[in-house]
Amino acid sequence: MVLIPAYNEEGAVASVVEEVRAAVSDAAILVVDDSSEDDTVQEARRSGASILALPHHLGLGGCVQAGYRLAFELGFDYVIRVDGDGQHDPNDIPAILTALQQEGCEMVIGSRFLDGSGARNSPMRSGRFRALGIALFRFILRPILGRSVSDPTSGFVGVNRKALDLFSGTFPLEYPEIEALVVLQRRRFRFMEVPCHIRTRRTGRSSINAVKSLYFPVHVLLGVFVNVLLFPGSRIWRLGRK
Repeated sequence: MVLIPAYNEEGAVASVVEEVRAAVSDAAILVVDDSSEDDTVQEARRSGASILALPHHLGLGGCVQAGYRLAFELGFDYVIRVDGDGQHDPNDIPAILTALQQEGCEMVIGSRFLDGSGARNSPMRSGRFRALGIALFRFILRPILGRSVSDPTSGFVGVNRKALDLFSGTFPLEYPEIEALVVLQRRRFRFMEVPCHIRTRRTGRSSINAVKSLYFPVHVLLGVFVNVLLFPGSRIWRLGRK
C-alpha cells in the first residue's frame, strides 16, 4: 500500500495519486485526510484513491498512525508513505520497496542527502533553521541509534508488517519521523536509507514556519529524551550507566 497523509492539499493530491499509480500500478493507494477544510477528499476521490477521512484533525502523527492501523488490519505486508504535497517523487517508491523486501529491515527511509552510491550528498533546499535542526538531530540521534542517519526528518518512509504492527499501537503524534526512529531502536528493529529526490511543493505552504522552526527542535528533542528515559533498554541509557 502507498499511504498519502493529506491536510488541505486539494491542489496537489490528485496529481500525487496519479503519479503513484504510474510508478507502482499494482499498489493500493490510500489517502488519509486529516479533516481538511478544502476539497482534498473530493480531489483524492476523483483521482481514484481509497479514502480514510478522519472526523477530527489529529495532526501528522495521528493521521499516519490511522493509515498504518488500517493497512495492518487489511493484511498489507509493506506500506510506503508519500506526502500529499508533491515533494516526494513516486518514481523512488520501487527502490524503497526493493530495499524492504531484499534487506530484511523494518524501515527504509528515502534520504535527500544520499547520492546513488549511498554517499552523503550536501545540497539543502530547506531554510537555515531547518538545516540547523537536521544537523542537530543527526548529532543527538547518533549515540541513541548507535549509527548515523543522514535524513532523520524524511517523511518518505517504507515499513514492513512487523513495523506496521508496532506503529499501529504506538506512534509519535507530532513531528513523528525522529521519535519513530527511537521507537524502532527500543525494539531493536533495523532501518536503512536509500537515495530519493525531493521536489518543490506544488501548492500551499509548509506547516513549519519561522516560529515553528525554533519550536520544532525543542519539542522533538523533549520527545526523544522522554522515550530514552522511559525505556532504559536504549543504547544511550546503557552508556550512561557504565
